[in-house]
This record gives sequence, C-alpha cells and structure tokens, in this order.
Amino acid sequence: MTASESYPDDLKYHKEHDWARIEGDEAVLGITWFAQDALGELVHYEPPNEGDTIARDSAYGEVESVKAVSDVIAPLSGEVLEVNAKVVDEPETVNDDPYGDGWLIRIRLGDPSEADALLDVAAYKQVVAES
Repeated sequence: MTASESYPDDLKYHKEHDWARIEGDEAVLGITWFAQDALGELVHYEPPNEGDTIARDSAYGEVESVKAVSDVIAPLSGEVLEVNAKVVDEPETVNDDPYGDGWLIRIRLGDPSEADALLDVAAYKQVVAES
C-alpha cells in the first residue's frame, strides 16, 4: 500500500525530489512522494556509510525500483550520522511512508546556510507540476 500524495509544510525540498527535515545542526533526508511514485516499488537501497561526507547536489546513494536505478541527490552537505537500516532491509518502506519510517539518512550539517537555497512546499509543488 503506497502512501497518498503529500508534501509536508515543515520540510525543505530540492528540485531533484529530495527532502530535508532540519533539526538544529542536523537534518534527516529522504525522497519525496513524487520521486517514489515515479520510481514505483523500491526493491533496493544502496546507502552511504556512516561517517561519509556528502555534498549538496551530488549523489549520496542509489535507490533501485522495479523500473529503474536512480541516484539519490543530497539537498544539503554534511557528515552521515545514521543510515536508516529499516529502509536498507525493507526498501518498500519508502513507498509506504516517504516522510516517516522511509527516511534515508541523518546528517550533521556542513553549512547550515545551504538550507536557504532549498524550496518551500509551494515552490516544490510548482516543480512537480512542471515535471
């Protein structure tokens, strides 16, 4: 059962269909409802390693679905603090709950000002409408 379309107001969005939930000097990252819907059922998640440094606008992992393999693009730079082991074991969790149990990684922000370049929900919905 996949989640119904939603884009929570409390998140920041990247034009490549990734989201960030910023909490102080850390952020939780994942892919949006639109991304998981376009990909279809996820069957594999290849995460970065804890301790890795990821860079904004660069790939930090891959998700594989029944349709395609896609890079996951970092909306923010930082050090990987935690990988969601549940998604590694059960990638379809992202389809069921992309903003809850389906988060991908937690990072310590390298440059908190990068968040200023991310989209709010209204701007992200415009990106979706144009996709």
